[in-house]
Amino acid sequence: MHGNSRCRNFVRSANPQYPMKRWPVRGGDQPIAASVVSNVLAGVGTSHLAASYLAAMHAVLPVTFCTVFAVDSSGRIETVSAASTYGSTAERTAERYVAQRFDLLDPNMAWLAARKLPKRAQLWLGHQHADEVADPAYRAACYGDVGIRERASVLLLLPSGQRAAVSFYRSLAQPDFGPADFDLLDAHAVLLADATAAHGRSAVVARDTAEPTLATRLLGLSLREREVIGHLLAGKTAKEAAREIGIELTTARTHQYRAFRRLGIASLKDLLRGVRV
Repeated sequence: MHGNSRCRNFVRSANPQYPMKRWPVRGGDQPIAASVVSNVLAGVGTSHLAASYLAAMHAVLPVTFCTVFAVDSSGRIETVSAASTYGSTAERTAERYVAQRFDLLDPNMAWLAARKLPKRAQLWLGHQHADEVADPAYRAACYGDVGIRERASVLLLLPSGQRAAVSFYRSLAQPDFGPADFDLLDAHAVLLADATAAHGRSAVVARDTAEPTLATRLLGLSLREREVIGHLLAGKTAKEAAREIGIELTTARTHQYRAFRRLGIASLKDLLRGVRV
């Protein structure tokens, strides 16, 4: 299904705003374990897509986080899923990613959005270190604050304009991604891309499942409501959020409580816990 060059050419983005190494998936001939395939596919159409990917890949590619982000041709976020090997750190990070619209700053998504639409689906691998992220708020939220040093990603661009990134992250305590790791990711890239595309088409996802994650529910907020909630998730007060955004405190509180109602939560404590009450 995917037409890609079979030779690996490490390239830097032509736009220095998105300094990240990328190269076409060449379709590795390494065999894929049946358990990996079943674990990847187990998450399709569910709210634990990234957790399934992480469980599947962790056996062959030790990593700390997994995130899956997909947007439609207009840039509207369609899929957001995250998982970590410890606690709910990745989920909380994904919530900030959505609330503060970091997808607009994410070099993966920005690079895909800038590419000409292909006639056939395109697959790339990408590699980025935290110190290559230009925006300080995005770098802190998705790397520094959670102890992440780098990510390796499978990037998918469809003729329809839909684009997705499946990323695996390593912490400061883990070794750097090396050639063998990229060969493994290359061998599994088509599986991950096809599963992500299937997830987006899933009727179960269309119904948003019985218990959608907080990150998914954030997509239903207005832009201003997401801005306010994003600052609260970052640990700021309503007064600080108002000052950052440039609005009155009363206006910020109106957006805050309207967002709380839409999210089905009663307090800031519920928001920070990601609890549906």
